[in-house]
Formats: sequence, C-alpha cells, structure tokens
Amino acid sequence: MRIHYLQHVPFEGPGNIQSWANEHGFKLKGTRLFMAEELPDPDAIDGLIIMGGPMSVHDEKLYPWLRKEKQFIHECIKREKKVLGICLGAQLISDTLAAKVTPMVQKEIGWFPLIWTDVAQNHPLFNYLPKTHVVLHWHGEQFDIPDNSLHIAFNEACVNQAFLYQKHVLGLQFHLEMTREGLADLIANSEEELKSAGGSWIQSPEEMINTKYFADNNFLMEKLLERFFRT
Repeated sequence: MRIHYLQHVPFEGPGNIQSWANEHGFKLKGTRLFMAEELPDPDAIDGLIIMGGPMSVHDEKLYPWLRKEKQFIHECIKREKKVLGICLGAQLISDTLAAKVTPMVQKEIGWFPLIWTDVAQNHPLFNYLPKTHVVLHWHGEQFDIPDNSLHIAFNEACVNQAFLYQKHVLGLQFHLEMTREGLADLIANSEEELKSAGGSWIQSPEEMINTKYFADNNFLMEKLLERFFRT
C-alpha cells in the first residue's frame, strides 16, 4: 500500500507512523507543504495521512497552499482513499466535509483522559481500545462532526474528539503518533503559545515530557493504523 502524508510545519512530522510503515512494508512518502512541495496525483496513492500544525483551517491568506490542500483532501475522499487526519488534519477533513471548525473557550494542551463512545466500543475498527485512556492533546480549535459520520470519542474539555466518516475517513483531534523526541521539538517551537495560554487544560513542558504515556499511545496508534489501512 502506498501511503502519503501531508506535513504543515517542520516540527510536526509523522512520528511513530514512520516506524510502523517501515516495519510493515508500506511505502510512506510525504509532501512538506511549508516547503512548497507539489502534491501527488490522488490516483498515485492508496492512503492519506494529514498531520497537525499550529495554523487554522481558515488561514488561507497566510498559507495559500491550504486551498490546494483542501481540494486534494476532497479528491482523495471522493475517490474513497483511506484518509486519516490528526489534530489540524482532522479539522481540515471536517472543513472539507462542510462541518464547522471554531475556536475553543480555552486551549487543550497536555496529557488528558479521552473517552471512546459506545459506538466506537462496538465498532470493529476500535473495539480493542480501552474505554478511557490518557492521550496527548494540543489544540485551540474544535471541529463539528460531519454529516454521515460516527462520533467516536470525547472528553470534558472538548466534546468532539474523533469521528469516522463512512468507512474510509477518520479524524482524530489528539496525537497518538507523538514520540518523546517529537513532542520536545513541538514544545521548543511553541514557547510563545505556551506562555500566552492559560487555564486548567494546559500543562507545563516538564509535565508533558516527563510522562509514562508515550509507549502506550504509540502502541495504540500502530494497532489503529493496522486495522484502518488493512480493512
């Protein structure tokens, strides 16, 4: 299977998705949109992964490539490619499917509990997941669930944490793919955001880095990738 990822900034790459692809013999290539690299022909790929980033889906004037990216995502969905969006990636999918993406009352940055809905617990893609577990969040906007989608995860800070559109499009607001090294890079490039952010849903860099949750989250990411891209 040929999987392609879209990267929006240098410090939010594929994380452990890269090692998973290497171990399972998948061809994983990417487009670095911040480097003005060209998007591939949708027919030249079998699956798409859209990574996170600090920009908003509404920032097309600041980042003109967002418009082309949305068109590309739309084409991949229309052609029934497997499409996975993470954080900003999920918001881009939601926007592409005509659902709203809006600012949150306060940002959610850090390791906080996630709850999978009963729908997810009984779905073959997700029925191996624990009912609740701690995942990494880093977002100040939230998506509405697109029409014809299943609402599959939530928590106290953000009611819409994940959705499945039809059978081939998955949006996750959180970061199961993040490695310790990747998070350190993200933190180093987000000092101003962390200084200006406030509220009960913001953790310090020390709290985020010195945690036991990386291995568990990466394991769950690999299981989810295996089920999503092989079914």
